[in-house]
Amino acid sequence: MTMADLLQRAPKALLHDHLDGGLRPATVIELANEYGYAGLPTKDVDDLATWFNRGAKRNDLVLYLETFAHTVGVMQDRDAIERVAYECALDLAADNVVYAEVRFAPELSIEKGLTLDEVMEAALEGFRRGSAETDITIYAIASAMRTARHSFEIAELAVRYRDEGVVGFDIAGAEDGYPPSRHLEAFQYVNRENFHATVHAGEAFGLPSIWEALQFCGAERLGHGVRIVDDIDPGTGLGTEKLGRLATYVRDRRIPLELCPTSNVNTGVAGSIAEHPIGMLRRLRFRVTVNTDNRLMSNTSMTLEMQQLAEAFEWGLDDFEWLTVNAMKSAFAPFPERLKLINGVIKPMYSILKSEQSLGEA
Repeated sequence: MTMADLLQRAPKALLHDHLDGGLRPATVIELANEYGYAGLPTKDVDDLATWFNRGAKRNDLVLYLETFAHTVGVMQDRDAIERVAYECALDLAADNVVYAEVRFAPELSIEKGLTLDEVMEAALEGFRRGSAETDITIYAIASAMRTARHSFEIAELAVRYRDEGVVGFDIAGAEDGYPPSRHLEAFQYVNRENFHATVHAGEAFGLPSIWEALQFCGAERLGHGVRIVDDIDPGTGLGTEKLGRLATYVRDRRIPLELCPTSNVNTGVAGSIAEHPIGMLRRLRFRVTVNTDNRLMSNTSMTLEMQQLAEAFEWGLDDFEWLTVNAMKSAFAPFPERLKLINGVIKPMYSILKSEQSLGEA
């Protein structure tokens, strides 16, 4: 039994995945034909998959985000949104993701007249159908575009659907020049409503973005957060690292980092998986989680992320169990639900995988 086989079968928890970044290439083409979207660069499935991946590998977040024009372009009709959400649940379940929080920006799907509520209801219905056919537990996070002015409206939408499958609020999009504090009213509303918030921070911009997300906006998790390493002095080598005040705060408070290694390589945050700060952050015992970000654009999956990390850092099943439990501890699902998945699914399955690995090595 190879490590790749074991990791494919391992139960996974996913906190940072974008609905409009995970469409099947064939679905993009079919929806474009069905709903009259004429902007695709090609209608060959393989060529389109390659185009998305090539477009993402430009070492710049703003350029990376340009590829979303086409996925959002085919997500303007209720049935299309429901189908995309349904297939998302099926695809994640096929990768043995047992828990997922999938985020999207409803404001991007109203160009043909849908209301925000209709967009949300379509996505949630797709998730419900997908989870009913599989073993996945899947929730939505409502993202507001930080470059726009709809964040309070999206925060209200998220809270309005909190009992229907929405577990959190987020801001997403170009980070540099659009600090979290621009959306303070939305975050204060979310906090007053005893609701959950995660913030894209510390991806394309550094420590000030992370600081504002935490200290102004009350973020419970950091979307990416990888640039927290800017506040860590590497010293002279292993064991000599020195944490600054913000990094110390993040580690001491066990603030989860929604790290997305392949995506970070695509956007130029890290030169390669082996150079990604996740190795140091895991070693220093930050609350590290592993995520896909955009499965279509980055041509990735949770299994592939884990396989690459295993090769780059020589991580084993104990490491991935720790990372998976981290994610479940950090999830926005109700506490009893998290415990049930940790103790009833994740730990038992990892125990089986470790036993099989031991037998295979004997």
